Amino acid sequence: MTSILPPGLEGNLVEYVQGGVGDWLPFDQKRFYTNAFIIQDDKVLLGLKKRGFGINKYNGFGGKVEPGETLTEAAIRELKEEAGIDAPLEHAGSLLFMTKGAGWAFQIEIFSAHSYSGTPTESDEMRPEWFSYASPVSDADAKVPPIPYETMWDGDAHWLPLLIQGQKFVGRIDSVMQDDGEFAMTRFWFGTVVSKN
Repeated sequence: MTSILPPGLEGNLVEYVQGGVGDWLPFDQKRFYTNAFIIQDDKVLLGLKKRGFGINKYNGFGGKVEPGETLTEAAIRELKEEAGIDAPLEHAGSLLFMTKGAGWAFQIEIFSAHSYSGTPTESDEMRPEWFSYASPVSDADAKVPPIPYETMWDGDAHWLPLLIQGQKFVGRIDSVMQDDGEFAMTRFWFGTVVSKN
């Protein structure tokens, strides 16, 4: 199923899912961030954010791209700083987040790896934890909890399965800040990248 791409997205994309109401929010500029995920043995490594933006939410490991850094360099640095590990990260997808009234958008480049070196270690910002994306087949498997979508960002349940399956994706989420300081999605669109033959 194809559709008109939301503003700010480009490429050879096929719609995966969309929803919400209203016009897409305008923005003047993008600020670049990275987010990295380790996927191994039917598990994904997430971190519980301990402070700052997104506190008490599970997410990948990442942050702002510093001046002079490539996206990949930023992703590798953030993974090391927040989880204490190194990994051969590969670009897996792109997400554009826009919040009403912000004027600028978060452009988040998603990276993943299926191997890593070092030991996932808690930092002052993140506490790493493994979560299962497979149905448990034994009692040992059941000891790894399922992905905690209820304590992740709205929209993660739409694109994280694509990441785990190795499907390249692009998405946009528009949101509004509620009275409790949480963000609520008002409109979203996710698509998969069609490879050129």
